[in-house]
Amino acid sequence: MKKITVFIVFCGIALSLSAQVNIDSLWKLWNDNKQVDTVRLYAIDELAWDIRYKNSDSAIILAEMELNFAKQKDKKVWEANACNMLGVAFYIKSNYAKAIEWHQKSFTIREEMNDKQGMAVSYNNLGNIYSEQAEYVKALDSYQKGLELIQGLNKDRAANYLNNIGGIYYFKGSYPKALEYFQKALAICEEINDKEGISNAYNNIGVIYSEAGNNEKALEYYQKSVEINKTLEDKQSLAESYLNIGLIKYAQGDYIQALDYQQKSLALEQDLDNRQGIAGVYGNIGQIYAAQENIPLALENYKKALRLSEELGNRDKIAYSDINIASLYLKQKDYTAAEALAKKALNLSRELGTITYQRDASKLLYEIYKASGKNTDALAYHEKFLALTDSIETTETNKKLDQMEFARIMLTDSLKKEKEKLQVKIAHEEEVHRKDEQRNLAIYIGAAVILLAVTLWFRLRYVRRTRAVIQKEKDRSENLLLNILPAEIAEELKRYGKAEAKDFDMVSILFTDFHEFTSISEKMNAKDLVAEINYCFEAFDRISGKYKIEKIKTIGDAYMAAGGLPVATPGSVKNTVLAALEMQAFIQTRNLQKVPEGLPAFQMRSGIHTGPVVAGIVGVKKFQYDVWGDTVNTASRMESSGEVGSVNISQATYELIRDEHEFQFESRGKIEAKGKGEIGMYFVRLRSDEE
Repeated sequence: MKKITVFIVFCGIALSLSAQVNIDSLWKLWNDNKQVDTVRLYAIDELAWDIRYKNSDSAIILAEMELNFAKQKDKKVWEANACNMLGVAFYIKSNYAKAIEWHQKSFTIREEMNDKQGMAVSYNNLGNIYSEQAEYVKALDSYQKGLELIQGLNKDRAANYLNNIGGIYYFKGSYPKALEYFQKALAICEEINDKEGISNAYNNIGVIYSEAGNNEKALEYYQKSVEINKTLEDKQSLAESYLNIGLIKYAQGDYIQALDYQQKSLALEQDLDNRQGIAGVYGNIGQIYAAQENIPLALENYKKALRLSEELGNRDKIAYSDINIASLYLKQKDYTAAEALAKKALNLSRELGTITYQRDASKLLYEIYKASGKNTDALAYHEKFLALTDSIETTETNKKLDQMEFARIMLTDSLKKEKEKLQVKIAHEEEVHRKDEQRNLAIYIGAAVILLAVTLWFRLRYVRRTRAVIQKEKDRSENLLLNILPAEIAEELKRYGKAEAKDFDMVSILFTDFHEFTSISEKMNAKDLVAEINYCFEAFDRISGKYKIEKIKTIGDAYMAAGGLPVATPGSVKNTVLAALEMQAFIQTRNLQKVPEGLPAFQMRSGIHTGPVVAGIVGVKKFQYDVWGDTVNTASRMESSGEVGSVNISQATYELIRDEHEFQFESRGKIEAKGKGEIGMYFVRLRSDEE
């Protein structure tokens, strides 16, 4: 089965599709009553997310615990996240009714909060469920509503929704329309240089060309996707590309290459411990061996896929595996085992409403009963098989009609253009004829037309120049606004004329300050001093952009930034620490350049603390985006209590990144901080390759 890349996305907290946080550590954090509520909720949500594919039942229990705690503490954001997690877990178990119920509850909470991005996420998740059930009208409606909410707020997510809409048209068999949306998604991803999004679009376009029978073109796009995923080290997307290439090789009858690519995909899925992906690849490998008449190996891989699907509770994949295994038992003339599995698959596919599986199971039962001499039963299932085939053929016919309608529209447009060309040609010939008959009159008319044309041309040039000036000024204003404010806040300000202050539960505040700045500045003239500060802060701006943290402001020689706002992003705590370490590395490298030349050089302290803040716009003239709260004051104390050349973090920040392998920590114990009492502090640095 080809892999179209669609997205179940989440918002409101920093989640990662490849969570590396230690499960025991998260469980310990959740059970620590001394932790603030948001840290505990973060831990249990991350824990449920991390095990959702390995043990969806446990993920449901954890999400219910999160939901109850969030209700007790009146944390609406976390209530919505818990409902979202329950929806995802039931989706994995193929319990679509429950999944829809929980995603709708999540949507209601987000609607009450006027959380447009969160509402868009719920629409997307509902669309995924409807798509899985082949309810394409509902799926398309959900994706389009999500797209309407997210457009103008987040281009990255808008590209995801375009991809998903393209996926619906693909499932409906409307390949030209699917290709149109995949190309729209590709254009956005190229505009914002989203490498992951570009890779996904390449993969999806490859699937369309594969369905159209153009395997050469499909392979070209799959290979483009592979090259990007290798650069990004995106194992999940790379596994999907290898899987699709393997399926093309299988269709071409090249079973050796097909098996090689499926095994490459399997190795990556196993490395990620993605059991749902592993089960899918085992099914494909079984299919390759079955085509080669290697029944023992085919049976072995089909059974591996079945075991994993049963552990995950994925009934759709259980039915698919049962049908595959039953077909092999039939070949081995083990009619009793084949009959039992085929009936099990038929009953399960009826519960799921999956017509294709019902058809395949009915056909198998017909062949089993026919081979075992049970002609009456064989006839009954043959009739069921024909009825289900007619139903599917009706769907396929509708797909073909969609494609024929698309071709008809293209032909109509082509004929219309030809008709317009013919009318232009006839009009031209008539004009020539009139000129031959009334040459003098034509000269006067021609002169008038030329005069009018010149006048219109000058007018048009004036209008174009005016528009260009207006557009240039508009672009300049846009760029100025984006230099002052985050994109999301700027958009809100343009749309509503104001931007409300918002509460954030989990933000990492970073402060830097140059040591002995006053004494160093006395050794430099004003021009050189400003130039050097600007050189350093420009580098800090680039580093902040690299790690997707928001620069808040500079105060003299101090630099302030924040991770996790104005929109919570995956790994914001970790990224803030990485940014601070890179800033320190930049200053140290700068010193190595300046000191040998006998020039004054800055040394720097850095501090980080993580916790709740309020963020918004200050003032109505010369406004700026700023943050307030005790977290800001504590972060400032982390900087002033630190040492030159080091990054000093609080106990709260340490608890959130303590299990990140790339960091090494040095406990400083509890240190007195002005106005804060004793606070646990740690120096953090990057772990070297030898450590």
